[in-house]
Amino acid sequence: MRALFLCAAVGAVLPMAAAAQIPDPATIEAGRAAFAPCRPCHSVGKGDNRLGPSLHGIVGRKVASLAGYDFSPAMKACGGTWTRGRLDAYLAAPRQVVPNSKMSFAGIRDPARRAALIEYLATLR
Repeated sequence: MRALFLCAAVGAVLPMAAAAQIPDPATIEAGRAAFAPCRPCHSVGKGDNRLGPSLHGIVGRKVASLAGYDFSPAMKACGGTWTRGRLDAYLAAPRQVVPNSKMSFAGIRDPARRAALIEYLATLR
């Protein structure tokens, strides 16, 4: 029940960051570099699920909706959509935002690094 509350609260409270018309190449490169710790479990290839789901097209995708990946009950209970704001909160502290999910990563403390990562992920369409 706590996971559902945290997931819903994060989705409802955090505003979606304004999307830039043209992504800054330096920010996208920084985001690609920030993705390095994610690579052991996640791919950015469409439909390439691994230990974790593919992150291709994650920005704007419904939570736990990617076909072909078996999401944890905790993640399935979240509902909502992966907005930039929701990704920011989740990437800062995954285990606090969605307790009992499969994600074992502790999070990214640096807000600038998270923002760059999210901008990189947003380019993957």
